[in-house]
Amino acid sequence: MNRVTHHGRATAYRVADRDGEGSPLLCVHGSGGTHELWKSQLGRLASHRPVAALDLSGHGDSEDFDADPGWEAISAYADDVLAVADEIDASALMGSSLGGAVALHIAVARDRDFDALVLAGTGAKLPVLADLLAWLETDFDRAVEFLHGEDRLFHDADSRYADFSAEAMRGVGQRVTRRDFRSCHEFDLRDRLGEVTVPTLAVVGEHDKLTPPSYHEYLANEVPDGRYREIEDAAHLAMLEEPEAFNEAVREFLDDAGA
Repeated sequence: MNRVTHHGRATAYRVADRDGEGSPLLCVHGSGGTHELWKSQLGRLASHRPVAALDLSGHGDSEDFDADPGWEAISAYADDVLAVADEIDASALMGSSLGGAVALHIAVARDRDFDALVLAGTGAKLPVLADLLAWLETDFDRAVEFLHGEDRLFHDADSRYADFSAEAMRGVGQRVTRRDFRSCHEFDLRDRLGEVTVPTLAVVGEHDKLTPPSYHEYLANEVPDGRYREIEDAAHLAMLEEPEAFNEAVREFLDDAGA
């Protein structure tokens, strides 16, 4: 893992380059995750172009910050992403769930130009079920179990993926995962999607109950240069569950966008 220091903390990231062309695609994980979410992109998509993935503050190997959930936390996460992006000269940004919210925040509120955005399993508004918010406060194991229920994080993935995901979430811990989901719940950029000035792909697993296809159709329709792709036989974490189809969708989009 590499590290970049900014705002008094260190953010960890990994770069994979298997003789790909162009500058890196930077990947941002979702709530309670780490850069390991993108292992199939670091391993396979990197033969097409360099791929990087970071641990947001408080996740994985990155140092944490002191920020309230909501705009303050998302803004601090955006600082993590931009620090890595500048360090590696990333030209495109891909975010999953909370990571997609961070990517959208950067696109409309920060002075940093990317050539393209990929928004996976996310939305312009990310409401969280009230019961889940309560369990994240009082019964973390139940929250983790709920998220790994049918057609939430996964549709029909090998049990190893569910175990990997649950272990990662428990490793991040209750406090940070709760902050992530509460930040998602407060997030709403529906009135600013017209400000996104770069080609944007909204890509979703067909069975995703957490951020359903309708969220992504809305993104594709409201962003001036928005496109939509649906990944069959996958739910929220399509990049893990159906990596070949997911990577193909991303490759085709980036090539078409000239990013």
